[in-house]
Amino acid sequence: MTIHFIGAGPGAADLITVRGRDLIARCPVCLYAGSIVAPEILAWCPPGARLIDTAPLDLDAILAEMRAAHERGEEVARLHSGDLSIYSAVAEQTRRLDALGIPYTLTPGVPAFAAAAASLGRELTVPEVAQSVVLTRTSGRASAMPAPERLATFAATRATLAIHLSIHVIAQVAAELIPHYGADCPACVVYRASWPDERVLRGTLGGIAGQVAAARLDRTALILVGPALAAGDFRESALYSAGYDRRFRPGGAVSTA
Repeated sequence: MTIHFIGAGPGAADLITVRGRDLIARCPVCLYAGSIVAPEILAWCPPGARLIDTAPLDLDAILAEMRAAHERGEEVARLHSGDLSIYSAVAEQTRRLDALGIPYTLTPGVPAFAAAAASLGRELTVPEVAQSVVLTRTSGRASAMPAPERLATFAATRATLAIHLSIHVIAQVAAELIPHYGADCPACVVYRASWPDERVLRGTLGGIAGQVAAARLDRTALILVGPALAAGDFRESALYSAGYDRRFRPGGAVSTA
């Protein structure tokens, strides 16, 4: 039987994919990160499903549940918050499943940075302002950052930064970025994006740490930094311009009048 790793999205239950929901509905075993996966998602599990909150479990215990289900011939839905491609700890689980010869699938989910951008009502890439988004974090207890991956290195590009798992050191983050972006650079914090208790802070690099301290936010928040967050006077993309010749609109725009 197969272990289905599913990105459960950033918070709101209805932001899970249709594929993810359908997989949950057919699996008699569901392992989920109880502290960061919306409990409403578990309502899609089939009646009588074995529900296992992995928050108190270590990796060995999680794999033991997967292996036992596999030996019983039961499919498993393994729910992770956000998307599986970043900061999900999926790699260490699939490496062990490969060694055990247990098959698995990966179903992507809506990532936290996308949900945060939606809450801000902003596109993170704006023509001739920023065309790159850097997804990064600072060193933490779970894992250290590789030496070349420093905030200052990324900041030198003036790309939009989406800084995960770092709200507790936001003063340090701001201090490292200000020499490159300037104290007036837009900076935002989105706490629990898409959850009912979501909070959004908008400010600048020079003041965002004070706002976070006043709001007493110390976890489950994403930091976004870059000129694109407040860009208003920018050149429009040529994509939809009347004279832009493209495969699906040869010779420019067609009037709908």
